[in-house]
Amino acid sequence: MKGLSKSFHQGGREKKALTDISFSIEQGDFFGLLGPNGAGKSTLIGVLAKTVNPDCGEISILGNDINRDWRNFKMCVGIVPQEITFDPFLSVYETLRLQSGYFGLRDNNKWIDELLEVLDLSDKKKDSVMRLSGGMKRRVLIAQALVHRPPLIVLDEPTAGVDIALRHRLWEFMEDLNRKGHTIILTTHYLEEAERLCRRVALLNHGQVAALEDTQVLLKEYSKDRVIFALSAPLPKDFPFRCEKLPNGFYSMSYSGPEELRRLLEALEAVDLKPEGLELGKANLEEVFLRITDE
Repeated sequence: MKGLSKSFHQGGREKKALTDISFSIEQGDFFGLLGPNGAGKSTLIGVLAKTVNPDCGEISILGNDINRDWRNFKMCVGIVPQEITFDPFLSVYETLRLQSGYFGLRDNNKWIDELLEVLDLSDKKKDSVMRLSGGMKRRVLIAQALVHRPPLIVLDEPTAGVDIALRHRLWEFMEDLNRKGHTIILTTHYLEEAERLCRRVALLNHGQVAALEDTQVLLKEYSKDRVIFALSAPLPKDFPFRCEKLPNGFYSMSYSGPEELRRLLEALEAVDLKPEGLELGKANLEEVFLRITDE
């Protein structure tokens, strides 16, 4: 993507949804596209789906330009949308055959059967999509996006509204697709999901790229391990460690390693304070997200 910008006109005002978005994604990457509501994620996915025309900028997949080679471009990408939308009168199998037809694929039944098997939908193939549970509909959306075997898969909130067991099965399926060579772009509000799956992350805020980096680098730069503990008396003003005071007598402190944590405990012992309810928390992407969007 190079120099992508998009504005919408609402009530006589211009609203910038994307401003000069430029970055590239390596083939075979598992890439997180994160940001708060209204950050521009859906607009960017709309551009990839060719349902939103940018005001300016260039975008290509595997050398196929979205305008000059739009047929090949569309064949390269499969999108799992956030909204669940189907023809309610078609069965699961008919839905996937219809999707195959959109891409000019004849005799695609063998691959459809494989998708139904791996997504645990084989026993539902003749059922009307309208009668499926929310989790089952989410699986059909994924099968629909994969029906033409695209090298790039865009997953827009794929686990929204599904139960924990299904969420973990979908994670395993995404990781398996990535191991088989598919490039994956994931948008999600479950930040532990992005932290576990994504090797690189782009964080959008107000239509701009606020951060673009390896996930582990972001965790190291913006988040630290944290210890939380309660004290029966307040810390003295000259206490050598900077601790954030929390409600109900609790304190919180970021630390860089076991040695610093040991020195904190020794300093508390030196002023005759014994920490209670001590909890250790790892660096996490949620803290990164909040710090960058606040800045």
